[in-house]
Amino acid sequence: MVQLRTVLFATISVSVVLAAPQDKRIAQITSDGPAAWADACTSSGGGSKCGDIKQKAASTLLAAGKNCDQQDAADDMVDLSKTLKNANMVRLAQLFVQQPRNAPDKLQVPYCQKAPRNAELSGLFHCQFAGSDFTKFSGDQTGNLPLGVRTVTPPGSCPAKTDGPVPDGIQLNTLVKNPGVSGGESVVNATSTGTVDTSRAPSVVLSPTASATPTAIVAPVTGAKSFTLRMSEKNGKDAQTLNKKFATLSADSTCTTGEDGCINGQFAQCVGGNFAVTGCAGGTKCFALPLVNKAGTSITCSTDADATTRIANTGATGGITGA
Repeated sequence: MVQLRTVLFATISVSVVLAAPQDKRIAQITSDGPAAWADACTSSGGGSKCGDIKQKAASTLLAAGKNCDQQDAADDMVDLSKTLKNANMVRLAQLFVQQPRNAPDKLQVPYCQKAPRNAELSGLFHCQFAGSDFTKFSGDQTGNLPLGVRTVTPPGSCPAKTDGPVPDGIQLNTLVKNPGVSGGESVVNATSTGTVDTSRAPSVVLSPTASATPTAIVAPVTGAKSFTLRMSEKNGKDAQTLNKKFATLSADSTCTTGEDGCINGQFAQCVGGNFAVTGCAGGTKCFALPLVNKAGTSITCSTDADATTRIANTGATGGITGA
């Protein structure tokens, strides 16, 4: 009888463990973090250095990154921005250093405890993702406050987003344009044709309202509608082609450094000839999806239903892979 009760208790215990939530971290598509900076860098003639720095910067957003790796990468971004005399690149680097990092166990990610090389990054620190447990930090508890800061209010906020944390998996630079630096301008402005947005008002409203509707709308030109439809369908078909290709990939597949893709529903980035895989946020998977307002595709995390709808809306048939 005693043995029966012991076995029954053990069975119940195992059932409880298996029923526990499996989603214990908050992730993002890390390559999206420095992507805007890299695009601006390439446009300014930065050459291969842009991709090299982007790759390094993206890796610092992974949960395995050390506390100051992100700031060190942002310093590299600012160094090249100054060399190219591009103030907009400086602004994007200032936003990158405030991008939340992947949160292991959904705990807050500790802050860097050393000063940056560049004055443009002084006083800046990363936001946290909104799904974090704001009562706890991961790591050895040595970076629970940003350098020189007594308290972070509200929890999870940062200079660029003072109203609170960043929604899980979202890039900060899609929510705000102003990095929140004192004085608003970079020292590179005196020799640059680029400009830095000094407005303190939020640049994006998260929940749709009437006031969020753009006030300036470009009038369509003759033939624009038919062109847009053709471009939209091509984007959908290109996304299907990529998704079909991604279905054949595995973690052991060969790749070219800087190449992005999806492997078993997870975002994959090629580093040193091998894919590094990062899981999407809860309930989503990695897909190639069509861009809406211009030619091309993006690799992002979404639900099956949303991905199917977005591709179908382009006029492409056959679902996610075109099969």
